Amino acid sequence: MGNLLQRLNCEYPTTLMENAHRNTFSAIIAAFLFFTGWWIILDVAAANYSSHNFSNGYYICGVLGSVAFFMVNSVTNAQVRDDGFNTDGCLGPRSVKMWLFIGFVLGFSSLISAIWILFGHYLFGPVDTRPTSWPGIALLLQNFMIFLSTFVYKLGRSEEHT
Repeated sequence: MGNLLQRLNCEYPTTLMENAHRNTFSAIIAAFLFFTGWWIILDVAAANYSSHNFSNGYYICGVLGSVAFFMVNSVTNAQVRDDGFNTDGCLGPRSVKMWLFIGFVLGFSSLISAIWILFGHYLFGPVDTRPTSWPGIALLLQNFMIFLSTFVYKLGRSEEHT
C-alpha cells in the first residue's frame, strides 16, 4: 500500500493553484453552479405547478440574478483599479465602479427576494391554503447557485488572465 501511494503524483494540488488551471477550474465550477441553478428552476417549470403554487413572476428573481452575473463579471479587476482607462470621459473608472455596484445590488436583491418569496408564500400563512414548499425551495436554490457562481467566477480567476 505504501509503494502504491509513493507512485501517485502528489503535485496535483500545487498545479491546481497555477494561474491557467485556476482560471479553468473557476470557470468550470461557476458554469456548473449557474447551470444547476437554472436546471432546478426548470424542474419546477416542467412539473407544471398551478399558478396558485408558483407564479410566473417568481422567475424574475433568477433573471435578475443572471443579469447580475453578467454585469459583475464583465468588469475586469484592472478596470476597477483604474489601470484600464486613459480618459476621464463618461465611461471612465467611476462609471465602471457604478456598473459593478449595480451588478452587486442586483445579485443581492435577487437572493433576498427569493428568500422573501420562500418565507412569505411557502413557509408561512394559513396551513389549509399553503402550497407545497418545493417551488419556493427551488427558487431559493436557483438564486443561491447563481449568486455563488457570480463570486466563484469573479474572485476565482487570477490577475494575469482576467
